[in-house]
Amino acid sequence: MPVLTRLNADHAPAVLAFELANRDYFAAAVGDRGDEFFARYADRHRALLAEQAAGVCVFYVLVAEDGSVLGRFNLYDLEDGVAALGYRVARGVAGRGVATAAVEELCRLAAARHGLRALRAAAANDNAASRKVLVKARFVPTGPAGPADVGGKPGTWYRRDLAPRTPGQWPSR
Repeated sequence: MPVLTRLNADHAPAVLAFELANRDYFAAAVGDRGDEFFARYADRHRALLAEQAAGVCVFYVLVAEDGSVLGRFNLYDLEDGVAALGYRVARGVAGRGVATAAVEELCRLAAARHGLRALRAAAANDNAASRKVLVKARFVPTGPAGPADVGGKPGTWYRRDLAPRTPGQWPSR
């Protein structure tokens, strides 16, 4: 069973493999990151870990039993108890409920571990799969998202208010 795990230095090779294996799939939805991203991925990974250590972002990976990465789930722009959510899953697991389950788990972690009260996420209007994940994970549309928010395309912002954690409500890892 896949496990949602906080990003660490050891994940770099598996995350790069995930990004490379799914490059064309992701590029079709949100635009390509360009060759430089992949060529300098080790530097980018270290920069992400530094941002995470500084408390401005929190990054998670969905790791399969074999150690491969099935998805990335990021909380960024943490401010005043609210964070933006970004995510992507591998083509091979898309459409199987994996993204929805991981987003639901991340919502629990956002409240329990990170003290967040709400999450926001933007999805392109032509990305039915991402919009479906957000709605299934109880996010509600709140207004338009600009092209800069969703890979150069018009989109919609969504929000989910997080219930405060009550003792014993969620297991901690």
